[in-house]
Amino acid sequence: MNVYEAVMSRRAVRGFTDRPVSKEVLERVLSAAAWAPSGSNLQPWRAYILTGAPLAELKKRAGERLVAGDPWDEPEYEQYPAALKSPYRQRRSAFGEQRYGALGIAREDLEARQRAAAANWECFGAPAALFCYIDRDLGRPQWSDVGMYLQTVMLLLRAEGLHSCPQMAWAKFHGTVAKVLSPPDELMLFCGMSIGFEDGTVDQGRTGRAPLGETVTFVGF
Repeated sequence: MNVYEAVMSRRAVRGFTDRPVSKEVLERVLSAAAWAPSGSNLQPWRAYILTGAPLAELKKRAGERLVAGDPWDEPEYEQYPAALKSPYRQRRSAFGEQRYGALGIAREDLEARQRAAAANWECFGAPAALFCYIDRDLGRPQWSDVGMYLQTVMLLLRAEGLHSCPQMAWAKFHGTVAKVLSPPDELMLFCGMSIGFEDGTVDQGRTGRAPLGETVTFVGF
């Protein structure tokens, strides 16, 4: 698979089989992803990879919180601006309509939407998951470095025939994740990522992208 194929076939998969993902494959992916760029080579990411009993324990704890109706943990960072302006607001709305429309869930059916969102904390059935942390003392440029690292991981997973789903949703349960992983206090959970083989029986759908002219300006050509 060439780079273009990896980029074009990568998407947030929300339905995985229970086929195991080998440690050897993940070691190969993460060893290569370590070459992702970062300012002054800080390499600000810290990844934890779960499978088997530890991941099952995390899913169990998250599920118990959902059943109990526990509120989300105090946010450690703002995922979206409170007043999301155009065109980002419209793009987010279009994503929601497409995502829940594919599941046959009406916009006003909040209960069904919550049930669908709860699948995040089951990792959509994936047998492996990555949890990415960043040091609390680092700044915005280092957060962008973490994003480049995660993108590199996802593209390398495609090269191995695997799919993924990056999930900021796990940051809402950062306390539960910490109980299983016991990260150092100076680390903040940025996101989780479900990893596995796509379940072909699940209607995945795919979100569109803005026309090139909306996001790119060529100068001097």
